[in-house]
Amino acid sequence: MKNKRIIFTLIANLFLVFVGVGLVLPVMPEIKEVMSLSGATMGYLVAIFSLAQFLISPIVGRISDQIGRKPLIILGMILYGVSEFIFGFGTTISLLYISRILGGVSAAMIMPSIMSFAADVSTIEERPKVMGWVSGAISGGFVVGPGIGGLLGSISMRLPFFAAGSLGIIGCIFAFLFLKEEKKKRITHEVKPKTSIREIILKKEYAIPFLVILIASFGLAAFESVYSFFVNLTLNYSVQDIAIVITVSGLFALIVQVFYFDKLVRFLGEVKIIRISFFLSAIFVWVMITTANHWLTVLATFVIFLCFDLLRPAITTYISKEAGENQGIMNGMNSSLTSVGNILGPILAGNLLDINYRYPYLFVFFILLLTYGFTWLWSRTIRVKSYE
Repeated sequence: MKNKRIIFTLIANLFLVFVGVGLVLPVMPEIKEVMSLSGATMGYLVAIFSLAQFLISPIVGRISDQIGRKPLIILGMILYGVSEFIFGFGTTISLLYISRILGGVSAAMIMPSIMSFAADVSTIEERPKVMGWVSGAISGGFVVGPGIGGLLGSISMRLPFFAAGSLGIIGCIFAFLFLKEEKKKRITHEVKPKTSIREIILKKEYAIPFLVILIASFGLAAFESVYSFFVNLTLNYSVQDIAIVITVSGLFALIVQVFYFDKLVRFLGEVKIIRISFFLSAIFVWVMITTANHWLTVLATFVIFLCFDLLRPAITTYISKEAGENQGIMNGMNSSLTSVGNILGPILAGNLLDINYRYPYLFVFFILLLTYGFTWLWSRTIRVKSYE
């Protein structure tokens, strides 16, 4: 791989960000309890992050094409660090909202820029491996982050936020010193012509993939936003318990993504991986709803998080391969649709949590089954297209 050093630098920066994200997960139930926040409020805090990301992403994508990816990655990491410090110091709900808005803006700068950078410097043949590594960086962050966050949270519930903010600043320095960008020589091997956003939206072959991204992100965000609260209520999981389960789940997913995702794509293809992941995640969400057994819940958590961690790179790889010269537009659509789901899913899940702690996961179960049905239509469309 010609640009391995650049790709590894991108992955290292992404890893630092998601270590910071993982750090704060185990202490969120304690924050909710100490500050007397409702489930709906917790959902709104997640949703406003995604709303900011949704609004800023198209602007950032346009700017990154003009001035390059590196400046936006650096600025995004600074804003991420600042947002975590604000949350750590925040004692009012208004400060928490400000923190999440800044966090959403930083995500809009970091994620699309890194994904576009990775696509710029990889060939279409290398794309599954690169996307597996990128997704592995996210999972790796969740492996390391919650474990450390659980330890820091046992000292002080605010300490993980300060640690996350520090990682953002370190990542900014790391990107400034080591990330190299060739502004005038972008490596692209696809030959598909550039297309407008309107033309892409109206293309029939993209209708089902875009619909799957929207509905899937809706259900996945709902599941992840209330996971800590669900296991705390159903099995009385402590901060340390949540940290251990998330860490081990992330480690398993990391191994699969880094060492086996490329092989899975070659053997099954992206669409089949997506279908299997939706089906298995739906089954094991139902297991979580219906069981009070500790080990069954742990097994279900492992399978669900693995499926989610295969879904994301599979969808991204498929979109990236289909994009050709339209990487920015397609990645922008992917990011925008994901943000819409991330806005609506946590809000609904948080409100359902206030009514009954099992309702959010009943909702997620039906969403995952519905999306599996759409992926079945998607696979039939692809088969028909291949016969033409």
